[in-house]
Amino acid sequence: MRPARTLAEALGAEVLVLDGGLSNQLEAQGCDLSDALWSARLLADGPERIEEAHTAYVRAGARVLVTSGYQATFEGFARRGAGREEAARLLARSVELARSAAETTEEEVWVAASVGPYGAMLADGSEYRGRYGLSVRELEAFHRPRIEVFAAAGPDVLALETVPDAEEAEALLRAAEGCGVPVWLSYTVEGGRTRAGQDLAEAFAVAAGNDRVVAVGVNCCDPADAGPAVETAVAVTGKPAVVYPNSGERWDAGARDWRGGSTFAPERATSWVRAGARLVGGCCRVGPDTITALAETLADTGADGTG
Repeated sequence: MRPARTLAEALGAEVLVLDGGLSNQLEAQGCDLSDALWSARLLADGPERIEEAHTAYVRAGARVLVTSGYQATFEGFARRGAGREEAARLLARSVELARSAAETTEEEVWVAASVGPYGAMLADGSEYRGRYGLSVRELEAFHRPRIEVFAAAGPDVLALETVPDAEEAEALLRAAEGCGVPVWLSYTVEGGRTRAGQDLAEAFAVAAGNDRVVAVGVNCCDPADAGPAVETAVAVTGKPAVVYPNSGERWDAGARDWRGGSTFAPERATSWVRAGARLVGGCCRVGPDTITALAETLADTGADGTG
């Protein structure tokens, strides 16, 4: 159901469950994501599969759906031969598919348009390094056109996510100015620093005092790094935190396979909520079953993290 409240209003009253990893759910549905566009390829070739994945998370208890726009860019679609008009249509479709899935329940479900980092377009893993050799102004120019398309499609919030360094965060916030849609800012981190090696307190400070930012936090990181990052985000900005780590498994690029076991424990979320998290979910390798367990855990957790 389309929500009656703004996301900011809801965050002031309760903890909201985010969805999990879109790519792993699509793979579970039998989709081939080996293309450089990753899940964004299905915006053209199999939009019904994306809607099916979103719907699986709604049924699992997610109340915020992150769209398939992470790797969707004008540049990426141009490499497939899509002109600018067609690419804009595909970008907007990512929001429409999530909204359609949200309408399968009587519960309020918010749609977050995923705005991935510049490195996601390169499809070479550089979003986990940052430092692309581009200026803040150049990064802003890259992000602004698709942010404008996403915003026009009517999401409830823009998810500026998996951001590897503070310079790109600054560029994204500039690119979102005047778009008319609130944003959340979410870094990918490792060992208490951004992937580019910056101090987290300094990185979160770029969002402090920005009224368009409704939440600040981390995603696509090890669950063990999530709690300290939430504490820092809230302390620096005074804003609600957003947190959606990976399963804890490690990607072996040489073998092109995941290694190790999952360390994502829904029970950990209670400490994240006590620290100020109000948007809680999962990223890579976190599926609907885990989101159901997370929703059940948080259902017994008050807004202050107490049972």
